[in-house]
Amino acid sequence: MSATALGRRTAVLLLAAAAVTAAGPGSARADSPGGWQNSGSSLVSSLTGGEGLATRADGSLLTRGLGSIPLGLRIKGWNHVGDPDIAGGYTFDAYQGGDSATSKMFEVTTPSGQSYDYTHPLDAGEALNNSFAAVSPDAQWLVAGEWGTMNRLQVFPAPLTNPATPAEGGTLAQAGQISLDQPVQDVQGCDFVSATRLVCASDDAAKDVLQVDLPHALDGTPVAGHVSTLFQLPQDSICSGTFESEGIDYDPAARVLRVEIVSPSVCAVTTTVYSYRPATG
Repeated sequence: MSATALGRRTAVLLLAAAAVTAAGPGSARADSPGGWQNSGSSLVSSLTGGEGLATRADGSLLTRGLGSIPLGLRIKGWNHVGDPDIAGGYTFDAYQGGDSATSKMFEVTTPSGQSYDYTHPLDAGEALNNSFAAVSPDAQWLVAGEWGTMNRLQVFPAPLTNPATPAEGGTLAQAGQISLDQPVQDVQGCDFVSATRLVCASDDAAKDVLQVDLPHALDGTPVAGHVSTLFQLPQDSICSGTFESEGIDYDPAARVLRVEIVSPSVCAVTTTVYSYRPATG
């Protein structure tokens, strides 16, 4: 999310929180292209859930929103949290600062609750945005994304869980990137479905859910990614205006894909989470 959009979102949420609009969840659609079937929807508070979500080992959902940012991190200038991920009980959060930021930060929280911060100084040509954290199934690599129209996804050694990273926080350098065979726009979140496939939520005009296929599992070297479109998120609300797609999560145990979209105007106080299951198998 851009810093300007972040400011608008914060203002809307603070105004709307005092007058929650009773916007019911969108109706489930029987089938979606791309091999996924819409199985329902639910609502979460945008203040604490409008930026992303991840599945815990017990099947419950962790959500993130602007209200989830700890005060200590806000004081340090980290004013946006992206779509999180959980791997082996470790929680990975993506943070970004304001328009003048020269770095981005990933925070890892251990199963025991200890948090470690890993700062990545921006490389030449790198956008300051830090939209999401997606950890590979082997917990060795972290995929992240910028904002705008991009032809790549960033790859880092997974902070803390990859032994190549400092044990208690520190500086994080990029590894080999994923070069995409077609540009993607405003990717808000990605998650691994398998070692060689990611699903991503794009905040483009159509609100596309994308698939990125890799020729092999990530190993820290540059790799190509093939992009295809799976389906579009529903845009159902009693409020009119522009929707914003947000986080995405795949729960491999339950085989459930969840994707968030924020309604327009004062309805932005709630975020709809759509659930999808494989259409076959």
